Amino acid sequence: MAGELEFDEFYHASFRRVVGQVYAMVGSLSEAEDSVQEAFARAWQNWGRIGEYGDTEAWVRSVAFRISVSSWRKAVNRITAHKRRAAQEEELPGLSPDRLAVVTALRRIDPELRQVIVLHHLLDRSVEEISRETGVPSGTVKARLVRGRKALAPHLAESAGEAAAADKSKSASAQEEGTYHV
Repeated sequence: MAGELEFDEFYHASFRRVVGQVYAMVGSLSEAEDSVQEAFARAWQNWGRIGEYGDTEAWVRSVAFRISVSSWRKAVNRITAHKRRAAQEEELPGLSPDRLAVVTALRRIDPELRQVIVLHHLLDRSVEEISRETGVPSGTVKARLVRGRKALAPHLAESAGEAAAADKSKSASAQEEGTYHV
């Protein structure tokens, strides 16, 4: 009973946060929700062992990421659909344009690079923490951070260029109509 209450508290305290973090890693909210739910189910099945880990949230996040990557490998058509959705740049309620641009750019880089970028820059994890969570040497984490930043840069610059062009277009339309929006 105590283990059940402990798991319930852990679940309620961390589910939304982990979904947000995995969403940033995988680029699909529905995929993040599904994989995080499956990871929590696995944690519950082994809670006696997993509950004793130092960072159970990192375990769930790591399992959820692996579930997502595994499903991508098993279903090539899901990858195609994911890329198609990323190109559409759907706007989610409550998501700022800057955050949307970052998530869209993250969707366009390799999952392994995306994972370390999100863990380091969005979750403020150290290289050593990322190394432990992902099971790769710290040198590999550092290399992925460098490669991830380089891969992300053109996509963020592209988003910034599109936003500037949209602002310019709105301004030109307002001038033609004789109205100005501030």
